[in-house]
Amino acid sequence: MTNTNPSVEIKQLDLSFGKVEVLKNLNLEIARGEFLVLLGSSGCGKSTLLNCIAGLLDVTGGQIFINDKNVTWAEPSDRGIGMVFQSYALYPQMTVEGNMSFGLKNAGMAKDEIKRRVDKAAGILQLEPLLARKPSALSGGQRQRVAIGRALVRDVDVFLFDEPLSNLDAKLRTDLRVEIKRLHQQLQNTMIYVTHDQVEAMTLADRIAIMKDGIIQQLDDPNTIYAKPRNKYVADFIGSPAMNFFKGEIKDGSFSSPEVSMDLKGYETVDGNLPNTNAWLGIRPEHIQSGANTKGCSFVGDATIEIVDPMGSDTLVWASLAGQSIRVRTEGQSSLKVGETLKIGFNADKLSIFDTDTELRV
Repeated sequence: MTNTNPSVEIKQLDLSFGKVEVLKNLNLEIARGEFLVLLGSSGCGKSTLLNCIAGLLDVTGGQIFINDKNVTWAEPSDRGIGMVFQSYALYPQMTVEGNMSFGLKNAGMAKDEIKRRVDKAAGILQLEPLLARKPSALSGGQRQRVAIGRALVRDVDVFLFDEPLSNLDAKLRTDLRVEIKRLHQQLQNTMIYVTHDQVEAMTLADRIAIMKDGIIQQLDDPNTIYAKPRNKYVADFIGSPAMNFFKGEIKDGSFSSPEVSMDLKGYETVDGNLPNTNAWLGIRPEHIQSGANTKGCSFVGDATIEIVDPMGSDTLVWASLAGQSIRVRTEGQSSLKVGETLKIGFNADKLSIFDTDTELRV
């Protein structure tokens, strides 16, 4: 996404700790009102990038602009941002109201304005009944809402979230995720959100930047990243269970490997050409048909069931196809049994294919 007047702009950003390069010539534009998620595994540089934007780390090279202002060397308090951390970082001796108003009082803001901002944030986050409580009397989800509220009262254009839901249990994470999405829809502020959780990324983001080794591997909307991953790393990272891969060769419009041989007619290539090359063929577990649904598929084969995981709404099956373990997601509840033969199939239009040398999408 190119924006002539972005909310946050990062130009040729470098960050090194000694001889270790953490961020390398990173360029990124974030549109006004956009919800951008920085996604990646531990150590990929996502939190480091967020801390550079926040001013908590001094960059080695490059520039950072927020609302057209060069803030590369500005203090965090002068950048016009609100930040929410993984740890709630609440003052235990203060009430919810005290925690939310503390920064504003330190800035010398008028009491009436402080009250207006705290009341507004408390209303948005449904914290009004909790304003007189101390953090020890709150649940994890309530504490995180207070932490978000403390950022909201700053009344800034850009909010930064550093894995804010990591310390919560699964149900609370789901509930807070919905609240954060509703919050963004209501405020329309720019939000930059760091997570290692792909579900959070896919459900919250307008765009996702998937990072590895300090480099953005792909920057796209969630649907594009899911359907057309730019490289094998992105394809493997997005999806649960992960994508199945078969290593083989493309020749004259067909793919062949020890496990899979099929015509690739219907596969949409990046540049309109299907080269003769060694390649990885990838297929997501949910795109594999089974049983009677395999009729008419480009590839059909028999797999031996090894593990059956009932999930309620669907069933995950681990099976062996010509000696290679594969994952298959079947709809609804299933009567499949370990040791049975499962007929599977898939079509070329659901594939992702990557060159084995470059690992880029073909």
